[in-house]
Amino acid sequence: MAFEENAKDLTKNVASLGFDLKDLITRKKIALDFVYVGDSEIETSGEFNLEGLFIRLGYAIDSIGAKRVVLDTIEALFSKLPNQRTLRAELHRLFRWLKEKGVTAIITGERGEATLTRQGLEEYISDCVIVLDHRVSDQVSSRRLRVVKYRGSTHGTNEYPFLIDEDGISVLPVTSLGLQQAASTQRIPTGVARLDAMLGGAGYYRGSSVLISGTAGTGKTSLAAHFAEAACRRGERAIFFAFEESPNQIMRNMRSIGLDLQAWVQKGLLQFQATRPTFAGLEMHLTTMHKAINAFKPQVVIVDPLNSFVIGGNETEVKSMLMRLVDFLKMKQITDLFTSLTTSGEPLEQSEVAISSLIDTWLLLRAIEIGGERNRGLYILKSRGMAHSNQIREFLLTNHGVELRDVYVGASGVLTGSARLTQEAQEKAVLMIRDQEVDLRRIELERKRTTLEAKIAVMRAEFAVEEIASVKIIGQEKAEKAQLVQERVDMGLSRKADAKPNHHRRNSK
Repeated sequence: MAFEENAKDLTKNVASLGFDLKDLITRKKIALDFVYVGDSEIETSGEFNLEGLFIRLGYAIDSIGAKRVVLDTIEALFSKLPNQRTLRAELHRLFRWLKEKGVTAIITGERGEATLTRQGLEEYISDCVIVLDHRVSDQVSSRRLRVVKYRGSTHGTNEYPFLIDEDGISVLPVTSLGLQQAASTQRIPTGVARLDAMLGGAGYYRGSSVLISGTAGTGKTSLAAHFAEAACRRGERAIFFAFEESPNQIMRNMRSIGLDLQAWVQKGLLQFQATRPTFAGLEMHLTTMHKAINAFKPQVVIVDPLNSFVIGGNETEVKSMLMRLVDFLKMKQITDLFTSLTTSGEPLEQSEVAISSLIDTWLLLRAIEIGGERNRGLYILKSRGMAHSNQIREFLLTNHGVELRDVYVGASGVLTGSARLTQEAQEKAVLMIRDQEVDLRRIELERKRTTLEAKIAVMRAEFAVEEIASVKIIGQEKAEKAQLVQERVDMGLSRKADAKPNHHRRNSK
C-alpha cells in the first residue's frame, strides 16, 4: 500500500532493480494499492480512526493470501493530523492490527530532527528498526544501513553499506569475517620463473595476499599482469580491478612486454572492472567488488592500485575496507594481489595505506640510480611460511616479459645498468687474461714434456748402442774365459801321458 506512488509509477521505478511487478500481479503474488492522501482528503471532525484503512488493507491481504505487507510511507498518512494524541493512539492500533493479522509488516518512515522517526513513536512500538542513511564525504556519496533494534534476536550493531543497482539491493557486513580461514599449502606460479625461484621455487601460496609496492614506473602493473596471465594459462579465472587505467590501455601497454591479455578476455578467463575511485564511496566499491567476485567466481583477484582510494586523510577507512576485502578473499581461497604506489622520498618499507600486516608476501620494487642511470630492482620484503631470497635483483621490461638478471655486487652495492655492463666487461677481461695465462702455462708444459721425451729418446738410443757393445764384449770375455779353462784341462791330460790324447777338442779349437 503506497501513499506517494501510484501502481503505474511504482511498477516502472522498481523495474530498474530487476523486479517485474506486472508478472507478480498476474500470478497473484503481489497486490498494489495506492491511497491518495491530500489536504482535501483530510478533515478532522469528531473521532478520528483508521477503520476504513483496515478494511481496505484487510481485503487486499485476503485477496492474494499475503504474508507480507508494506506501508510506504506512514508520514503521508499521519502528517496532516494536528492531534498528536489521536495520531499515537491510531499508530498503536495499526501496529496491533497488523500483528493480529499474522503478517510481517514493513513500514517506511521519515527521520525526525531529534528522533529516529518523524513522530518519535514508531521505533518504540516496532519489533525491528532499521535506519537508512545517505551521506556525502569528500564529494563521494554512500548509502549505509544500521539495525537499531531487533527484539528476540542478536544482530549486528555496526553500519553496513548497501548497494542499489539493476540486481536489487546488496548488503555487505562491515565487521570482519573472522580469522578462521583455511591455509592452503598449494603453490601457484607468479608468472615469472626466476621470481618463483626467489620464492622457494614454487611461487605464492594459494589463497594468500600479495602486495607489490614501489615508486612510479617500477613495473608494478607489469608484474600484476604476469600473475593474471599465468592464472589464465592454467585455465583459472582472474578479475582485474583497475582504478587508474582503462582495460584497453592496460591491454595495449602489456602487449609491449609480450603479454596478450585481450586473448584471455575473449576466452572468458579474464575480466576487467575499471572505475575511478571517486565514482563511489569506499563501502560502495567494496560492495561492488564483492558482487563482481561472487558473479565471476575467479581464483585470482588483482587490485591496481590501492593508494587511489586514499583521499583527504581517510587511511583508516581504507585499511578497514581492505581488511574486509582480504578476509572475504581468504575465506573463498582466492589469491589476491594488490599494487601500491610509494611516494618518492618516503620510506620504501611502508605502504601508504598501512596494510603491510595483512599481507602474506610483499614484493618491493625500487628505482636504482647509479652513474646517471635509473634502473629497476626487486626484492622480497617478506613472504610468510616459505624460504625466500634476500637478494636485490635487477629486472628488465623486455618484449618477452619481465626478465630478472643475476645479482652483481660491487664495492658500493648492487650494480645495475651501465655499471653492471662495465663490471661484466671487466670480469670478462680478467677471465680472458686468466684463460690466456692458463693456455701459456699449458703450452710451456707441453713444450717441456716434448723436450724431455726427446731427451729420453736420445738417452734410450744411446743406451741401446752401449747395451749392444757391452753384450758383445761380455760374450767375448766369456768365450775367452772358457777357452782358457779348456786349455788348462788339456794341459793336465797331456802331462799324464794319456794313450788317447784329446784330439777332438784340439781340432775343435
